[in-house]
Amino acid sequence: MLIAGLQKLTLLDFPGTVACTVFTGGCNFRCPFCHNAPLVLPELMAQDTDEEQVLAFLKKRQGILDGVAITGGEPLLHKDIAFFLEKVRALGYKIKLDTNGSFPDRLQEIISAGLVDRVAMDIKNAPELYAKTVGLPALDLAPIERSKELLLRGYVDYEFRTTVVKGLHTEESITGAAKWIAGAKEYYLQQFKDSGHVIAIEGLSEYNEEEMHALARAAAPYVPAVQVRGV
Repeated sequence: MLIAGLQKLTLLDFPGTVACTVFTGGCNFRCPFCHNAPLVLPELMAQDTDEEQVLAFLKKRQGILDGVAITGGEPLLHKDIAFFLEKVRALGYKIKLDTNGSFPDRLQEIISAGLVDRVAMDIKNAPELYAKTVGLPALDLAPIERSKELLLRGYVDYEFRTTVVKGLHTEESITGAAKWIAGAKEYYLQQFKDSGHVIAIEGLSEYNEEEMHALARAAAPYVPAVQVRGV
């Protein structure tokens, strides 16, 4: 598995858990607002951490850290991710996985094997705007639909989240996204921030705090647990 980085401590990436964050390299999407361009674009990607280094770190932190957050990039892009998660689980850690939902079979596999405690799935936009929002000329939404339905069944703790960007999202599209995941346990609207490593910033900007809460109110009839992050 291509590991592109390690954040040794996070209190944010895995709610309620003292954790570290493992970043995988590579993604099948090209979301223009992505703040992790060096993890997504092959020409910018550098592997500065390998699996054995990460596992050695986790062995040293047993009893200090409680969990590991796996993010990217897109972690499920890697066919061998289950083997890595088995090694992390064997060390006694809880695991949270971030995913864009485009690999439902792999997601089902790791959930069924008990290799993940929480899944955070990105809901990029209303279904009809997905391809534009992920930076692709066309997109088969069926795999993402399968992942969404899998999580809604409640086999594992989960959240849905949307990074909200002026230029891509509107009140209408956020409402459409909320309708698509109606009944979800948790839905977070995340404020876009320009990290300086955004794939294509032109025409994109952030909603302010008041606007973010207005968008949350628009989504609330469909997902009562909607919350705002990052403001």
